[in-house]
Amino acid sequence: MKFLVLFAVVLAVAEALAAADPVKKRPMVVEDLFKFQRVADPQVSPDGTQVVYQVTTVSLEKNNSTTALWLAATDGASKPGQLTNPNGKKDTHPRWSPDGASILFESTRGGTGQLYVLKLSGGEAQAITKISTGAGTGLWSPDGKHVGFVSTIRPEFSELPFAESDAKNAAADKAAEENPVKAKTFTRLFFRHWDSYVEDKRQHLFVIDATPTGWGEARDVTPGDRDANPTSTTFSVGDDFTFTPDSKHLVFTAVPEKGESWSTNHDLCRVAIDNKSTKWEALTSSNKGADNSPRFSPDGKKLAWRSQAKAGYEADKWDIQVVDVKPDGAFAGTPKNLTAALDVSPNEFTFWAAGMILFTADKSGSTPLFLLSPDSTLNVFGSGGTYSSVGIGGSTVVALWATMTAPAEVVVWDGPKPLVIDKANDKLLAELDLPKPESVQVKIEDGEMQMWLLKPPGFDSPEMKGKKWPVAYLVHGGPQGAWEDAWSFRWNAQVWAAQGYVVAMPNPRGSTGFGQKFVDQISGDWGGKCYRDLVAGLDAVEKLPYVDKDRIASAGGSFGGYMQNWFAVNDIAKRLKCQITHCSVYNFESMWGTTEELWFDEYEHGGLPWEIPGKYREFSPHTRAGNLGKHKVPMLIIHNDNDFRCPIGQGHELFSALQRQGVTSRFVNFPDEGHWVLKPKNSQHWHKEVFAWLTKYCPPGGR
Repeated sequence: MKFLVLFAVVLAVAEALAAADPVKKRPMVVEDLFKFQRVADPQVSPDGTQVVYQVTTVSLEKNNSTTALWLAATDGASKPGQLTNPNGKKDTHPRWSPDGASILFESTRGGTGQLYVLKLSGGEAQAITKISTGAGTGLWSPDGKHVGFVSTIRPEFSELPFAESDAKNAAADKAAEENPVKAKTFTRLFFRHWDSYVEDKRQHLFVIDATPTGWGEARDVTPGDRDANPTSTTFSVGDDFTFTPDSKHLVFTAVPEKGESWSTNHDLCRVAIDNKSTKWEALTSSNKGADNSPRFSPDGKKLAWRSQAKAGYEADKWDIQVVDVKPDGAFAGTPKNLTAALDVSPNEFTFWAAGMILFTADKSGSTPLFLLSPDSTLNVFGSGGTYSSVGIGGSTVVALWATMTAPAEVVVWDGPKPLVIDKANDKLLAELDLPKPESVQVKIEDGEMQMWLLKPPGFDSPEMKGKKWPVAYLVHGGPQGAWEDAWSFRWNAQVWAAQGYVVAMPNPRGSTGFGQKFVDQISGDWGGKCYRDLVAGLDAVEKLPYVDKDRIASAGGSFGGYMQNWFAVNDIAKRLKCQITHCSVYNFESMWGTTEELWFDEYEHGGLPWEIPGKYREFSPHTRAGNLGKHKVPMLIIHNDNDFRCPIGQGHELFSALQRQGVTSRFVNFPDEGHWVLKPKNSQHWHKEVFAWLTKYCPPGGR
């Protein structure tokens, strides 16, 4: 097809521009991370001529950020312009009206998140919701007469008329805020998630209608004690509900009706836009794995969604199912699995012309775009970099594109030559010396493992010729994830390399993008083949002629942090000068009872702790704690109070074991952060602690 040359053209243009740039570049510093504009969520207009997207600006000085909406022509003929002024707040999730005349978005400009509509013909954005519990992720109906949105409410009020329900929610929130007693009471699991307490609240879908004078009163169309929106990002890729072609129903991703803390059985459900029943029609009840992300074809005749076959396994292969439907979204045929024979796991997707589907998927350390035909023929647009937020308007395709050398930017194409639309970070990127990553293959016990290598700035300069460099050996999280040719504002390989290290990023067993068998092989075996893959990766790194094998450090977060702890109690520790473990898992036995998504632990170990206690102990670092004192590798522990995925006790237990055995160790705790460190000042401090530890025990630079 005419678009298959996209990636080659983009890469060629980028390389040509870099070669022609005469400006003397400098190494990246931590503070540069906060100077970049953070571009997200591009949405192309129905006619394909314009794209609206988010641009977040971070203030390190003020320790906050603000997000505005920008608008650009997809032909690149005019300069992008700022569309909204959030006055220090956040304008997010823009969505075009079906006629292309207005943009719906969420904003915190009034305090709580509410929905606004901005007419492109002129005038100020108008708030269309005023709900005490806030409104988010708004979507238009195909006829433009309704808007659906998500709000988190108390289910006991959800069957009342809206005004009464909203008043009771507001009163309950106010009473809780003013009450000097801050006790929390729980009656079921999943009372907390990621970094916040959910308690007994539920995410429900609401609908409001356009009227001749504005917008009507909102109504809860999914009442009852169940979430009508995924509570875990694992089961979400973009919008999680949609209006049916006739605009009279909603199809959405509902959490499991029972056992939501230990089940992955998300279903597609359907309700009328005036529904009052707590019973929702399940469209995918026959599948015991997860179903999510409903999308109707442009002609309204087909419904597609993602599904997993294995119950309880969040890293199972995702497939795209398609079924013929009636205008009201009811099935008119038998679903067909379009990707059953393909060894790729689709992420986000959208319909294109003639029943074709465009989707992203991890593949060999990158995330290309794939074009899937109705007969399951698959075309790869190209490789290199990471694509996300793909959308189609008319014949115009829009996406975000990021690499290890540049943060995400809006890419638009309507023909063979793509256009980079926003160029928000061109000036800063022109200043920086950002080495290109190298992909290498490492022999492992039954095949090969892909690994990224990133050399430090100045590596190839004449004065550095023949020098040997220290290594930062990074292990990714997940474990079902991957290091990709992508940009990160958390574990940014360029910042690590700029400190004076060769950065090695292996993708061992469990990594996504190398076939489902490779992913599956880590479950129940965290400290087995994956560990040996990583040892093989370190062996390969040590053999590189420019590596100083006496200066190797290792670091990782989440599963990567677990692997640091496993390294520390195994023989590989003898080869490391220091380690950094962030929000890690140290004790599988205590982890099960304190984490929130129980399905993950139970699948990874093969059952409940009291059913198979030996399995929880087999690869748990705490069972070999005595080896910490034997190897005595200096370890920096970072763990945060609001991390409910890998709770703070994991860090406490590890630190106690290290200190009790006289091992050099340092515990850095962020009481106001969760699994990640997101506040600008905290992030800056995190990097200072990490790089100071490296400098002290594994000095940087060529020697």
